Amino acid sequence: MTTRVTRLYRFSASHRLHSARFSEDENTRLYGKCNNPFGHGHNYVLEVTAEGPVDRGTGLILRLAELDRLVRDRVLNLFEDRNINLDVPQFRDLVPTTENIAKVISDLLREYWESYVSGASRLVRVHVQETDRNGFEIWVRSEAAKIDTQSEREKVVV
Repeated sequence: MTTRVTRLYRFSASHRLHSARFSEDENTRLYGKCNNPFGHGHNYVLEVTAEGPVDRGTGLILRLAELDRLVRDRVLNLFEDRNINLDVPQFRDLVPTTENIAKVISDLLREYWESYVSGASRLVRVHVQETDRNGFEIWVRSEAAKIDTQSEREKVVV
Protein backbone atom coordinates (compact mmCIF):
# COMPACT_ATOMS: atom_id res chain seq x y z
CA MET A 1 0.00 0.00 0.00
CA THR A 2 1.22 3.47 -0.89
CA THR A 3 0.65 6.39 1.45
CA ARG A 4 1.26 10.10 0.93
CA VAL A 5 2.53 12.80 3.26
CA THR A 6 2.44 16.54 2.63
CA ARG A 7 4.72 18.94 4.47
CA LEU A 8 4.25 22.74 4.50
CA TYR A 9 7.00 25.36 4.48
CA ARG A 10 6.85 29.15 4.36
CA PHE A 11 9.17 31.68 2.81
CA SER A 12 9.06 35.35 1.89
CA ALA A 13 10.58 36.67 -1.31
CA SER A 14 10.16 39.48 -3.81
CA HIS A 15 10.08 39.45 -7.59
CA ARG A 16 9.18 41.46 -10.63
CA LEU A 17 7.34 39.91 -13.55
CA HIS A 18 9.18 41.28 -16.53
CA SER A 19 10.59 39.79 -19.72
CA ALA A 20 13.41 41.32 -21.75
CA ARG A 21 11.72 39.83 -24.82
CA PHE A 22 8.85 42.32 -24.56
CA SER A 23 8.66 46.10 -24.65
CA GLU A 24 7.82 48.06 -21.52
CA ASP A 25 4.24 48.50 -22.76
CA GLU A 26 3.88 44.78 -23.53
CA ASN A 27 5.24 43.87 -20.09
CA THR A 28 2.80 46.27 -18.45
CA ARG A 29 -0.12 44.84 -20.43
CA LEU A 30 0.92 41.25 -19.76
CA TYR A 31 1.92 41.45 -16.08
CA GLY A 32 0.01 44.53 -14.88
CA LYS A 33 0.90 45.74 -11.39
CA CYS A 34 3.28 42.76 -11.01
CA ASN A 35 5.58 44.53 -13.49
CA ASN A 36 6.32 47.33 -11.00
CA PRO A 37 10.01 48.26 -11.55
CA PHE A 38 10.62 48.06 -7.79
CA GLY A 39 9.15 44.58 -7.53
CA HIS A 40 6.78 43.30 -4.90
CA GLY A 41 6.83 40.55 -2.30
CA HIS A 42 4.85 37.52 -1.23
CA ASN A 43 4.66 35.24 1.77
CA TYR A 44 4.72 31.95 -0.11
CA VAL A 45 3.50 28.62 1.24
CA LEU A 46 5.26 25.61 -0.22
CA GLU A 47 3.68 22.17 0.00
CA VAL A 48 5.85 19.15 -0.73
CA THR A 49 4.10 15.79 -1.13
CA ALA A 50 5.87 12.44 -1.12
CA GLU A 51 4.50 8.94 -1.42
CA GLY A 52 5.78 5.51 -0.67
CA PRO A 53 5.23 2.38 1.31
CA VAL A 54 5.03 2.63 5.08
CA ASP A 55 8.20 1.10 6.51
CA ARG A 56 7.26 -1.80 8.81
CA GLY A 57 10.03 -1.00 11.27
CA THR A 58 9.57 2.76 11.62
CA GLY A 59 5.92 3.13 10.63
CA LEU A 60 6.98 6.05 8.40
CA ILE A 61 6.94 6.81 4.67
CA LEU A 62 10.04 8.93 5.14
CA ARG A 63 11.93 10.68 7.87
CA LEU A 64 10.52 14.20 8.05
CA ALA A 65 13.85 15.54 9.31
CA GLU A 66 15.48 14.40 6.05
CA LEU A 67 12.79 16.10 3.97
CA ASP A 68 13.06 19.25 6.10
CA ARG A 69 16.85 19.34 5.59
CA LEU A 70 16.45 18.92 1.81
CA VAL A 71 13.89 21.72 1.58
CA ARG A 72 15.90 24.01 3.87
CA ASP A 73 19.25 23.41 2.13
CA ARG A 74 18.12 23.42 -1.49
CA VAL A 75 14.99 25.61 -1.54
CA LEU A 76 14.51 27.87 1.47
CA ASN A 77 18.18 28.93 1.62
CA LEU A 78 17.91 29.87 -2.06
CA PHE A 79 14.57 31.76 -1.94
CA GLU A 80 14.03 33.05 1.62
CA ASP A 81 14.18 36.87 1.89
CA ARG A 82 15.57 37.15 -1.64
CA ASN A 83 14.81 39.14 -4.73
CA ILE A 84 14.16 36.18 -7.01
CA ASN A 85 15.05 38.09 -10.19
CA LEU A 86 18.47 39.11 -8.86
CA ASP A 87 19.45 36.51 -6.26
CA VAL A 88 18.26 33.15 -7.63
CA PRO A 89 20.50 32.01 -10.50
CA GLN A 90 17.77 29.93 -12.17
CA PHE A 91 15.88 33.17 -12.89
CA ARG A 92 18.63 35.10 -14.66
CA ASP A 93 16.78 34.52 -17.96
CA LEU A 94 13.49 33.12 -16.66
CA VAL A 95 10.48 35.23 -15.64
CA PRO A 96 9.81 34.46 -11.95
CA THR A 97 6.13 33.67 -12.29
CA THR A 98 4.90 31.33 -9.60
CA GLU A 99 4.44 28.71 -12.31
CA ASN A 100 8.19 28.92 -12.96
CA ILE A 101 9.02 29.08 -9.23
CA ALA A 102 7.09 25.82 -8.70
CA LYS A 103 8.94 24.21 -11.62
CA VAL A 104 12.37 25.29 -10.37
CA ILE A 105 11.59 24.04 -6.85
CA SER A 106 10.33 20.75 -8.25
CA ASP A 107 13.51 20.35 -10.32
CA LEU A 108 15.71 21.08 -7.28
CA LEU A 109 13.86 18.59 -5.09
CA ARG A 110 13.99 15.87 -7.73
CA GLU A 111 17.69 16.49 -8.35
CA TYR A 112 18.66 16.15 -4.68
CA TRP A 113 15.96 13.76 -3.38
CA GLU A 114 18.12 10.64 -3.23
CA SER A 115 21.02 12.51 -1.61
CA TYR A 116 18.83 13.60 1.32
CA VAL A 117 15.89 11.23 1.67
CA SER A 118 16.47 7.57 2.51
CA GLY A 119 14.01 4.78 1.86
CA ALA A 120 11.57 4.10 -0.95
CA SER A 121 9.58 7.36 -0.95
CA ARG A 122 9.44 9.65 -3.95
CA LEU A 123 8.43 13.22 -4.64
CA VAL A 124 4.96 13.40 -6.22
CA ARG A 125 3.79 17.00 -5.90
CA VAL A 126 5.04 20.54 -5.33
CA HIS A 127 2.46 23.26 -4.68
CA VAL A 128 3.37 26.93 -4.26
CA GLN A 129 0.67 29.22 -2.88
CA GLU A 130 1.45 32.80 -3.84
CA THR A 131 -1.67 34.60 -2.59
CA ASP A 132 -5.03 33.64 -1.12
CA ARG A 133 -6.29 33.25 -4.69
CA ASN A 134 -3.25 31.97 -6.62
CA GLY A 135 -1.58 28.63 -6.15
CA PHE A 136 0.37 26.55 -8.65
CA GLU A 137 1.39 22.94 -8.55
CA ILE A 138 3.59 20.45 -10.32
CA TRP A 139 2.73 16.76 -10.31
CA VAL A 140 5.92 14.74 -10.58
CA ARG A 141 5.46 11.58 -12.59
CA SER A 142 7.31 8.46 -11.62
CA GLU A 143 9.89 6.95 -13.94
CA ALA A 144 7.57 3.97 -14.43
CA ALA A 145 4.75 6.28 -15.56
CA LYS A 146 7.12 8.01 -17.99
CA ILE A 147 8.12 4.66 -19.46
CA ASP A 148 4.45 3.59 -19.72
CA THR A 149 3.59 6.87 -21.49
CA GLN A 150 6.53 6.44 -23.85
CA SER A 151 5.39 2.89 -24.64
CA GLU A 152 1.85 4.15 -25.33
CA ARG A 153 3.23 6.78 -27.72
CA GLU A 154 5.27 4.14 -29.54
CA LYS A 155 2.14 1.99 -29.95
CA VAL A 156 0.26 4.94 -31.45
CA VAL A 157 3.04 5.94 -33.83
CA VAL A 158 2.92 2.67 -35.81
